[in-house]
Amino acid sequence: MNTLLNILWLLCGGAFNALHWYVVGALMAVSIVGLPWARACFTLGNFTLWPFGRQMVDRRLITGQVDLGTGCLGTTGNVLWLLLAGWHLALGHLSSALICAATIIGIPFAIQHLKLAAASLMPIGKGVTHF
Repeated sequence: MNTLLNILWLLCGGAFNALHWYVVGALMAVSIVGLPWARACFTLGNFTLWPFGRQMVDRRLITGQVDLGTGCLGTTGNVLWLLLAGWHLALGHLSSALICAATIIGIPFAIQHLKLAAASLMPIGKGVTHF
């Protein structure tokens, strides 16, 4: 079932939004200062490409350790991200959610877009796990 939902997801805005994440991640990687954000962009880009059957959680829960992205520097990086680029990616997911919610069959995809919009506001220190 997850595979079917993921294939339909690609047609309902998932491929476009994943490409958006990858472009932003590449732009962040070009600047040396943006490398922490680039990692988060590629993680969320992969999650956006194939979200059903996986969930976004704090990386501290996955590894069991506090690292640079899950501590105070990660919080500072998330605040900078929110002000500079997070709102832009969240807006893309919100607009996709509104389009998907217009039909009954698109409601699960709209819910997934809303989850991704929330994750795009503060992506540093997040990881993806299967459930």
